[in-house]
Amino acid sequence: MQYAWWHDAVVYQIYPRSFYDTNDDGIGDLNGIIEKLDYLHWLGVNVLWLSPVYQSPMDDNGYDISDYCAIAPEFGTMEDMTRLIDKAGSLGIKIVMDLVVNHTSDEHPWFQAALQDKNSPYRDFYIWRDAKPDGSAPDDQGSIFGGSAWQWEPNTEQYYFHLFSKRQPDLNWENPAVHDAVYKMMNWWIDKGIGGFRLDVIDLIGKEIDKGITGNGPRLHPLLQAMNQATFGGKDLLTVGETWGATPEIAKLYSAPDRDELSMVFQFEHITVTWKDGDKWQPVPLDVAALKQVLFKWQQELADTGWNSLFWNNHDLPRAVSKFGHDGEYRTRSAKMLATTLHLMKGTPYIYQGEEIAMTNVAFPSIDDYQDIETRNFYDLRVAEGVDPDTMMEAVYQNSRDNARTPMQWENAPQAGFTQGTPWLPVNPNYTTINVARATENSGSVLYHYRELIKLRKQYQ
Repeated sequence: MQYAWWHDAVVYQIYPRSFYDTNDDGIGDLNGIIEKLDYLHWLGVNVLWLSPVYQSPMDDNGYDISDYCAIAPEFGTMEDMTRLIDKAGSLGIKIVMDLVVNHTSDEHPWFQAALQDKNSPYRDFYIWRDAKPDGSAPDDQGSIFGGSAWQWEPNTEQYYFHLFSKRQPDLNWENPAVHDAVYKMMNWWIDKGIGGFRLDVIDLIGKEIDKGITGNGPRLHPLLQAMNQATFGGKDLLTVGETWGATPEIAKLYSAPDRDELSMVFQFEHITVTWKDGDKWQPVPLDVAALKQVLFKWQQELADTGWNSLFWNNHDLPRAVSKFGHDGEYRTRSAKMLATTLHLMKGTPYIYQGEEIAMTNVAFPSIDDYQDIETRNFYDLRVAEGVDPDTMMEAVYQNSRDNARTPMQWENAPQAGFTQGTPWLPVNPNYTTINVARATENSGSVLYHYRELIKLRKQYQ
């Protein structure tokens, strides 16, 4: 396999809202990332993947984009973004942008124009269908966030399709005008000097909804090849696709170099072994033998064709040490074990913020303390269906996305040193003992273990 720079890169994912707040509004910001670049450089990572910082009404914490070429005011300005790209670059760190092109926000100008007029050129940027004769939805397809995937729009008297929140209408990738608009935007970001893209739920853009096909549709790979050719292809950028339905065979289609699609994909089979029948809200104890088989299979299958992304957790998943290790007495030892397992495999490792100090899941006392739209929707849905509230809360404690989104624990200080204001999401109470400052003072900490693993990868890759 021909060498690429990202083969020996180590990526650090930042969830900007929870990383570091410099203006005391309780929300992390771009200037906070800039202030912590020296820490990240010391750790040894050379790529930062930023969860979305684009302008957004934040119905889904930025994964509902209303302007791809503007920065959300709570995160800063485009000037701040440019400074981050430049400062990181001076330290040898590339910035990978999290890009959502399966859907937009309902506040995006494209959708606003589509709402007003069936004859708008933007109407066909989205997916519309007439109601059934009785006025009901066109079919029974469901949203990933719960409920119907169809939302009635009274102004033009049609339903629009949304695989996520009703405020996240799906783009119509059967329309070439959508391709052109997205490619233009992607090239705009590439020209600003970014190091690549993480492509959110990219396996959904080839959907054929009238056939009931959402993920891994037959149009998907031709669409990715066209995107590659029109944007990042030949520009030596890192591209990673979020592909929940990928098998090793499908992953090779995405990442084999001669196919000109993506550098690599995220697959989630190691996560789903802890779910009953593929349902995250029915968690089951970890089967270590099954986990080892999954890891071995992916290493073996992609050994010579394609490329593995290596990760335990991210902004959508529970904390690694809580899911795969032991977050009590053996937290440090099990976190080191998990880190060693991951970083000694073949592929590109991804560290999620706080993983390097073995941050843990959190158990807020009430569902009202949770901010995540998916968590709240499914809690209400399952309880309405008869699931015991306490049983559902146990599932929330294990698998809510807010486990990964509590503020970064920098020091034993009010709000863990994340902010001097009121954080948008409560800090995990264990910040008094689990924090960067304390880990930095202890050469035997999980933090130093990550640093040494990164050094070893650079030395022997």
